[in-house]
Amino acid sequence: MNTPGPSRTNPHQPGPHQPGPQQPGRHQPAPHHPTPRRPDPYERYETEGRDPEVRRAEAGQADAGHPAGCRHDLGGTEPSWPDAREPDPLDATWQSVDQFFNDQPEPAPLDPADPPSAPAAGPNPPLSYGPLPQPSPPSPTSYEPAPTPPFPQPGFAQRPEPRPEQRPLRQPSPHGPVPVPDAPAPRIGTLPVLGAPRHSGPKPPLYAPEPRELPSVREDPTAALTPDMVVDGAGYGPLTVRAASVRGDSHRYQGEPRQDSLAVVRLGTDGPDGLLLLAVADGVGSAARSHIGSQEACRLAAMELDGVAGELCETLRAGDRTGFAALVDTAVGRVATLLAHRAREHGDDPAAYATTLRALLVPLDPRVRTRGFLAVGDGGTALLRAGEWNLSLTDPEHDGDGMIDTRTAALPHGHRARALLLGPALPGDVLVLCTDGLSTPLAGEAGMRDFLASGWGQGAAPAAADFLWQVQYRVKSYDDDRTAVVLWEAVP
Repeated sequence: MNTPGPSRTNPHQPGPHQPGPQQPGRHQPAPHHPTPRRPDPYERYETEGRDPEVRRAEAGQADAGHPAGCRHDLGGTEPSWPDAREPDPLDATWQSVDQFFNDQPEPAPLDPADPPSAPAAGPNPPLSYGPLPQPSPPSPTSYEPAPTPPFPQPGFAQRPEPRPEQRPLRQPSPHGPVPVPDAPAPRIGTLPVLGAPRHSGPKPPLYAPEPRELPSVREDPTAALTPDMVVDGAGYGPLTVRAASVRGDSHRYQGEPRQDSLAVVRLGTDGPDGLLLLAVADGVGSAARSHIGSQEACRLAAMELDGVAGELCETLRAGDRTGFAALVDTAVGRVATLLAHRAREHGDDPAAYATTLRALLVPLDPRVRTRGFLAVGDGGTALLRAGEWNLSLTDPEHDGDGMIDTRTAALPHGHRARALLLGPALPGDVLVLCTDGLSTPLAGEAGMRDFLASGWGQGAAPAAADFLWQVQYRVKSYDDDRTAVVLWEAVP
């Protein structure tokens, strides 16, 4: 083991460059002179502006692995470092490096207005050092196979990538299909489609059984906003109501509005003293604003009859036809007056609002089996009982002949109502209230009566969409608007 050298912190021991006492028989090593490091120009930026004393201390730490930079004392327990106050032989080297960089001229700033110089012409133009394209991260839901290496890899046989149409199909599991959670249930069969409405005879009418031309908003906003068809309904205990109104084929073809209207309204208070109002109105075809007249007639009738709903219910409970007729006649007179006033407010002739009105008043009390009827003008009221039709229930003069009568009373000039009491209603009865667009072909076409009897006489009311489809049963030469409100009396 070599004897530890002298310590620079101990003055009594010789330094690394001072010869110490020679021991006989031992070869003394030559003094070590540290070789200056090759200056690194980039270290200037790391040390520029720092204290020379700190740089000298760091330079001494950089040579900590050198025997002259750091050594253990004789005890071998604590390192001994050179004194930072002594001159460092590398100071002259650092000063020469600093002087080299200080003497370099500063680059002139580029003028942003100067255009970039064109690359020099030559066989190899300079490359453009734009931003390198960054590879997009793989999608977490991508399941594409990895591309095949272009060159064969040693030790592995290369299998060509199959074409899309040649990809092998996944083999079914021997244990059966694997259930997929939350998977939609497979559809069984196809959805039922009613299709075009049924028709009598071997051929359908020439008109298409669907909506066609529409009225223009610029010509008549009210006509343009009148729907081509409507469907409605209600249910109160043993009473079930279905209602529908459809624009006629001729009005669809000519782009005219539907002139029929309907109303399914509850009158009076809650409980057994309430009434159900079922109404249909048929605007006169020759009247220019009759589509407005039919709508207003239903609305005004509901408001006026609601004001006397309690008295009307009492007359129906007592079977008082005279009292019922007086109340109805007064209400209809007010409807006629208000309808004429409505026409004059808009600068129209009241005759342009001409419309018929037909209504049923049904007590919500199941113990009252009497139904009230009122009418201004033509239309139809039919009873289907035990599979048999009664078409002259309220109009015995027609007797179900199916003849079209254009002579009819109409609001607002006709202000007297025809009032009747119908009953008693029996369980299973089907009471039909309709405009002449349905009552006339129903009276003249046996196939239509059979078709509707099979759909309405089964004891239960059809769904609203089915009812709308059934009402549109087509008969040649009957292309007027068609509106019906049907009441089913439940079978206990």
